[in-house]
Amino acid sequence: MPEDANPKLDAGSDENYLYFTLPMALNYQRNAYQLWEAAKETYLDEETADVFVPRAVLRMGLDRLRERLLKHKVALQSNRHPQIWFQLCETFQYSGGSVKNFFAAREYSVAAIKKFMTSYKGMFPYLSGAKLMDYWLYVMEQYTDIQFVDRSNITVFPDIYILQASVRLGLIGPEEMDSPDIRETIGELWNQALAGTGRCAVDIRTPLWLWSRNGFVVEAIGPVWKPPQEGEQLQFDFGIVP
Repeated sequence: MPEDANPKLDAGSDENYLYFTLPMALNYQRNAYQLWEAAKETYLDEETADVFVPRAVLRMGLDRLRERLLKHKVALQSNRHPQIWFQLCETFQYSGGSVKNFFAAREYSVAAIKKFMTSYKGMFPYLSGAKLMDYWLYVMEQYTDIQFVDRSNITVFPDIYILQASVRLGLIGPEEMDSPDIRETIGELWNQALAGTGRCAVDIRTPLWLWSRNGFVVEAIGPVWKPPQEGEQLQFDFGIVP
């Protein structure tokens, strides 16, 4: 995954939570692998590492922040990207400069976090967007020690690879990929398909993404999709073979 390019910080540290939060807000219409490589270089460079410290960012101001973010190309837009970063630092400074404290104040509830962020979008530029917010929460669960109490509320981030895999496995039809509602409903469809398995949609995000991105180099065993008969519970059963 693109986020594997990281300085291997302690999973439970405030630094680690900030590392996987601030660059995420700049992960829009750009190469994610290049973004996270740039983030890692920025963190490891003594001259730029302080951009990951909200208090330091607020002290340095936008001009010096801009110089630091542009050095390793974390920021590609000289005005907008530093402004986004600065605003997020200002927002999390209300929680003592800690994303962990922000989560704790919402009792580690995905639903509460989403509700707050969507209610105060200006405090979370780009990060509060429906698609990016879910993906951010997913990444936080993968790369930090956070344990959300309602993780099933993290919706599968429905990029093209997830949609292609969903078609391949028969969860949706090819014609549904272009549906205006599919990006809002795909997560719930996966949760329904996985009902009773002890897993939720977010658990299958990485294998689906990798399988699709690598051209479906393994094949799914069929039948993969079993439509329920009247009165029956929805069932989903699949495996992969080399």
